[in-house]
Amino acid sequence: MITYSTNWMGPIATRWYEDNNIPVLKEEWKTSIMNGNKYLHKEYVSYSGGRIDIYGLSEQNHYCGRDEYGLPVMLTEDYNALSEYLNQLETVTLWSYEDLIKNFEQHLGHSIRWFKKAEKPKTWLDSGANLL
Repeated sequence: MITYSTNWMGPIATRWYEDNNIPVLKEEWKTSIMNGNKYLHKEYVSYSGGRIDIYGLSEQNHYCGRDEYGLPVMLTEDYNALSEYLNQLETVTLWSYEDLIKNFEQHLGHSIRWFKKAEKPKTWLDSGANLL
């Protein structure tokens, strides 16, 4: 049997959330228990990505009988649901990445909510600059 699981790889840094204008859900000042300093704690809409690890393949065709598919960033809620789905999934043949995602979305009942980077304006005119 061939089995699948997710391997979470990020995003880790708060900078990624800031650079991509991810909405802040909550901000609050907290105090460090180490030194008593105050700091601003921010909670963002959560995103996750990484890879899908595949086990149980032929060792003649795959190193140690394993392979992997890259997994782009999506809402963490969908990533967690995909993780649970893959942990239960066993197949006789290797499913393509496209088949895994298609079957998961059918199971989920909606499309995965992938992260989409906002396009930057191509020129200063595209940015909506006030010409007057």
